[in-house]
Amino acid sequence: MTDRIREFLSARQPEGPCLVVDLDVVRDNYTTFANALPDTRVFYAVKANPAPQVLSLLADMGSCFDTASMPEIEMALAAGATPDRISFGNTIKKERDIERAWGMGVSLFAFDSEAELEKIARVAPGAKVFCRILCDGEGAEWPLSRKFGCVPDMAIELLERAWRLGLKPHGISFHVGSQQKNVHAYDDALAIVARIFRTLAERGIELKMVNMGGGFPTRYLRDVPAVKTYGEAIHTSLMNHFGNRLPETIIEPGRGMVGNAGVLQAEVVLIAKKSAEDRLRWVYLDIGKFGGLAETMDEAIRYPIETPRDGDALEPCILAGPTCDSADVLYEKNPYPLPISLEIGDKVLIAATGAYTSTYSAVAFNGFPPLQQFYI
Repeated sequence: MTDRIREFLSARQPEGPCLVVDLDVVRDNYTTFANALPDTRVFYAVKANPAPQVLSLLADMGSCFDTASMPEIEMALAAGATPDRISFGNTIKKERDIERAWGMGVSLFAFDSEAELEKIARVAPGAKVFCRILCDGEGAEWPLSRKFGCVPDMAIELLERAWRLGLKPHGISFHVGSQQKNVHAYDDALAIVARIFRTLAERGIELKMVNMGGGFPTRYLRDVPAVKTYGEAIHTSLMNHFGNRLPETIIEPGRGMVGNAGVLQAEVVLIAKKSAEDRLRWVYLDIGKFGGLAETMDEAIRYPIETPRDGDALEPCILAGPTCDSADVLYEKNPYPLPISLEIGDKVLIAATGAYTSTYSAVAFNGFPPLQQFYI
């Protein structure tokens, strides 16, 4: 929560729920990543927050961009990125989108299956490709499932296949899971990647790049390791597994780049109990899962919440959104402590909401408008 955000909310007093992002924090975060891993290129994960103001700022600072779709590629280009600074990092792409991206100058493509590889070969001949391998994501608060990646032995065979198809086998990628608090989580994956590099080198294929994905956390209710600590751990792992022949490296911070830059202001709409004997209050806000707080699913992410009555006695409550969907409950398994004195109409500030809120905001579900956004 920065003074600039507080001053903005006090002066503007926006009506309805809104997200306010302090671009100075984004600027500082980019510098921190660049300094922590000086020999690694930063590919900002556009999906975390694709606001033009964020993309333009990062493009001006020299960032590259990890994109998942044609619209994200177009947004990165519009922000000032050149095609050589864009990766089409989604392993699930329509062939016509691959062709369009290639025609626009994008030359770096992810894949994790033979069918995807063949699509790239047909419409982007000579492109650089990297294969994503499975990673268990242990230690992450938002683990990524088996939806993306393949086993290492398959990656070896697929990269050989890429070479035979006339593509350029460029490297390997992995993702240790979002909000990964274990700074050593990258080590096991890098050991596997080094083995893949050696195996393919023996077969005459020299890989050049390791994409270490994202996973870098932002602070919610608990402290997280500093980016510098991740950088030191990653550098040590790279030296241990690759020796003096270090590959090109990429990271894809998203949450770690913009999460702590944003604050979401919401209003208490209703406070109620389900029976006279009920010990838990239900506190309903004017924003919920469908308004941008989708990452409260399974209560994976617990956001810090500030109220105008902080300092008063607390009691646990169930926190929910305003829509007519029974899934729109934020915290019930682990009720959230809020002041007993909290009242209908109070404004609350939900911190660390700069990532994965504006993009998860539904378009007029139940008639509620998309989340307002301000970038200062």
